[in-house]
Amino acid sequence: MLLLNSCRNTRQTVCNGQPIMRKDAQDKRINSILGEIEDLNFDETIDIFCEYLKTNLSLPCKVKGIEDFRWEEIYVFGYGDPEEYDHLKKTQPSYTDRYELLGIDRKGKSEWMLFWEDDIGANVRRISDGKEFLLGLSELEVTDKKSKNCQLLDDYSFWLVNNR
Repeated sequence: MLLLNSCRNTRQTVCNGQPIMRKDAQDKRINSILGEIEDLNFDETIDIFCEYLKTNLSLPCKVKGIEDFRWEEIYVFGYGDPEEYDHLKKTQPSYTDRYELLGIDRKGKSEWMLFWEDDIGANVRRISDGKEFLLGLSELEVTDKKSKNCQLLDDYSFWLVNNR
């Protein structure tokens, strides 16, 4: 999963003439959330992150998929039938949809989650039709790039993808 997000606070340095994005500020924010985690297993660490997010996220907030959801890949890359894709998007969540993030659930699992064993569940409502889904929190980004929620979700997604 490629995580590029416009709300990430980074600075550029140059190595061999090529720009390198530095993530020092993000690492510091994540370390301040998790503290000393050497003695914790992955599940305990996710629990800490989940409690932090429950306390600090301002909900509801508007979100969208970072990239195509697992079921959409064959359609996005051109292998699937476009008409079938349009039909399925009426009943299944799509990364092209906009949602309201209503809450998070550490133990929530669903067929729509890419990292269903590890991720925090995101209870969302699709704005266009009100359908509710449980998606993977790490697969979502906040649409308001100036919101504190943007940084929180970006930090969580970055951490999960790089530490699972």
